[in-house]
Amino acid sequence: MEARASDRIAEEQAALRRVAMLAALGAPPDEVFTAVTTEVWRLLDVDLTAMARYDPDDVLTYVARWGATSEDRSGGLRTTLGGRNVMTLVSETGRPARMDDFSQATGPAADLVRSLGIRSSVGAPIRVEGRLWGIMLVSTRSVQPLPADTEDRLVGFTELVGTAIANAQARVELRGYADEQAALRRVATLVAGGAQPEDVFAAVAAGAGRLLGADLTAVGRYEPDEMMTVLGAWRTTGAPMPFTVGNRVRLGGHNMATLIWKTQQPTRFDHYEDATGPMATVGHEWGFRATVGAPIRVEGQLWGVLTLVSTREERLPADTEDRLVGFTELVGTAIANAQARVELRGYADEQAALRRVATLVARAAPRDEVFAAVTEEIGRVLAVDFAGMSRYDAGETATAVGMWTRTDSPWPIAIGDRLSLDGRNVTTLVHQTGEPARIDDYRESSGMFARAGRDWGFRSAAGAPIHVAGRLWGVVTVASAHKASLPRNTEARLSAFTELVGTSIANAEAQTALAASRVRIVTAADEARRRIERDLHDGAQQRLVTLALQLREIRAAVPPGAGDLARRLDGVAAGLDDALEELREIARGIHPAVLAQGGLRPALRALADRCPVPVDLHVQVPAARLPGPAEIAAYYVVSEALTNTARHADATAATVEVTCGEGALRVRVRDDGRGGADLAHGSGLVGLRDRVEALGGRLAVGNEPGAGTSLDVRIPLGGSVRGC
Repeated sequence: MEARASDRIAEEQAALRRVAMLAALGAPPDEVFTAVTTEVWRLLDVDLTAMARYDPDDVLTYVARWGATSEDRSGGLRTTLGGRNVMTLVSETGRPARMDDFSQATGPAADLVRSLGIRSSVGAPIRVEGRLWGIMLVSTRSVQPLPADTEDRLVGFTELVGTAIANAQARVELRGYADEQAALRRVATLVAGGAQPEDVFAAVAAGAGRLLGADLTAVGRYEPDEMMTVLGAWRTTGAPMPFTVGNRVRLGGHNMATLIWKTQQPTRFDHYEDATGPMATVGHEWGFRATVGAPIRVEGQLWGVLTLVSTREERLPADTEDRLVGFTELVGTAIANAQARVELRGYADEQAALRRVATLVARAAPRDEVFAAVTEEIGRVLAVDFAGMSRYDAGETATAVGMWTRTDSPWPIAIGDRLSLDGRNVTTLVHQTGEPARIDDYRESSGMFARAGRDWGFRSAAGAPIHVAGRLWGVVTVASAHKASLPRNTEARLSAFTELVGTSIANAEAQTALAASRVRIVTAADEARRRIERDLHDGAQQRLVTLALQLREIRAAVPPGAGDLARRLDGVAAGLDDALEELREIARGIHPAVLAQGGLRPALRALADRCPVPVDLHVQVPAARLPGPAEIAAYYVVSEALTNTARHADATAATVEVTCGEGALRVRVRDDGRGGADLAHGSGLVGLRDRVEALGGRLAVGNEPGAGTSLDVRIPLGGSVRGC
């Protein structure tokens, strides 16, 4: 008896050593399970040994079975716990249990064992790091119950199994941690390298799916209209793909994506049949069994969701939510970085656009050109579909003065159209408040401007006021046909452009006022000259003529013998004639009477005839009189140019050409003198330039040394003369 006991102990120790060796060498758990069940079957001389794992959903999964017949040697079977049987008793108590009369056992697990003809069974718990993991079960078909020490003899084997599982889990966790870190590093490298967000989304979906054993993963972005847009997706080979990049699915109901949207917390659905809503309908159609999701935050704000899906019976691991965090943080960082790059690029584009507009303003470009440039720059920089500018008029109306559209679709309002400021729309709201305004849902707008916007397809719009010298002048409006809501900083970004528009308008108004003032000054000066010329002609000049006639009458009455008196009277008469001629010259210089009496052609002929340098004169103007200011300016240009030619140029000839065309009077004076005339010196040319520019014209001087001097003038006539 003692010899048999000693032999049994030796065999048992040998069996334990063989199993321990496998565990120590890091054999896969399946191999350890098979070895243990085989060793126990041989050692205890039973009909069936089995090892099973307790799953969280009250299911028992057999991981190894060994028996006398081939049908007993299979694992992978699953059965539900419950009833009264060894498997359920060990699960409930965590302690060994036996049933010597298995015919009394109940429950699904008992039915499976009893179908093999088992009469009695003993089970011992398998613990892994102190937690109940599964059961070691031995059974016999014999009417004799299993030996009383069976439970104790199983302990050594269950301890080895627990150690092997713990070691395997540690290796898996270590390998999983390494794999996880490698996956995170790959994504982090993309993020650090400034990869496009869509590349990061694809990498995150694939990395998380492979690492966590999912069948499908997706990265979705929550939209303002309670929709979710898929931006990245991955699936295992052969697995269905219900979501593709760009798909939009409505939120709502009871499902993982909607719960995360509402709670902003990680969520899981281990029983997807309980899910409802549009998102769940898609999942049901494609065979979802379980899902886990984690929120994606960008700078503290909920942005989207990372979803993992299983189409198998097993639920996703309990730590899936925690392991998703590393990926969602990287996605958030990638999005934040991309947004920062976009904002920086957008800021640079905006500054460049503002500089271009500022350049137009600085060079006093025409207002229509500024309005067109501003609306186009705003439209492109803000990435909207429409940009427009309107001027507020008296009488509760506004006039369209500038617009730009991204498409060729015709806009129902043309430049110059006037519309009533009625209803509720951005243009009217800005007029009423003098403050920026927006309408995020243009279906709620009304009025003439709103009807035009809706006809064109507005979904949302925003506007900012244009102030000129402290008064409300107009509005800049932008709109989108695609976005449900324009960005919150749209109005602020518009303000920089409206300030430039206001400056441009103020400058233009100041220029217009200045030009009008200069015209008034020149006109007043010409009127003063004309009045002085008339006063001299009708007053002092006529008085001198009368005195000269009286003096000649006195001279005629002098006796023949008064020769000395006669000579003296002749001298006075000659001096009086010289004074009269000088007065006439002064009067002509103040305002040429011949210009007022006969027009430009005879006045220029008189200048040419008086010039000491030969002048070749060509005058081609309509027979009708030109506007007085233009005639006077042309006269003084030719007069000053010929005077300079005679006094300073050492010229032998001069040419004067006066033509009319394209709504302007053109004057060109050239000489063959030594050149060198300079607008920066001398008051004559500067005065001429001021006179010409006051009329909206231009004066240019060509002064190449040794090549003579040329003076070119263009004076606009404003379409007031036929033939010009």
